[in-house]
Amino acid sequence: MHRSRREFPEPGPLDQPRFAAATPRHPKTNEPTDQPNHALNIAEVHGTQKSSDPLWNDSKIAYRGVTDLLNGKGTQHGYFYDNHAEAGRDWGTFEAKVTTVGGGMMLEGTFKFAGGDGQYRGITGGGKFKSVMKSETDLECTWDGNYELAKSQAA
Repeated sequence: MHRSRREFPEPGPLDQPRFAAATPRHPKTNEPTDQPNHALNIAEVHGTQKSSDPLWNDSKIAYRGVTDLLNGKGTQHGYFYDNHAEAGRDWGTFEAKVTTVGGGMMLEGTFKFAGGDGQYRGITGGGKFKSVMKSETDLECTWDGNYELAKSQAA
């Protein structure tokens, strides 16, 4: 098992894979008319990981999620994937509680690996994460959890 912590934007120690850059893209907000102060948002984020763990260094991440807010609080759930170039890909799901703060958003939740291919085939694990969106283009995210590669792939 490997304990990992991923964060924007600084590289970290061996047990802390981190993303070097992340760019939220194309936020789309819809305000349903069912109740006042209700907002639905589709979020898309892309970035490059920097890590002292060679399995994660320079991998590309993307996630897409749906945010449902009422009076500035709510949930976000969605999917992520990491592209490790020739080594393969991993992917999974996440869900979080969301709070708006000033002009930004704070998310705290859990993630779980659902699968992978190449060197990441059979990956399992998951953990917790915390994200702070200071604006539509400034995001900081810390992922803290465990992953395990299938024995045949780890040997």
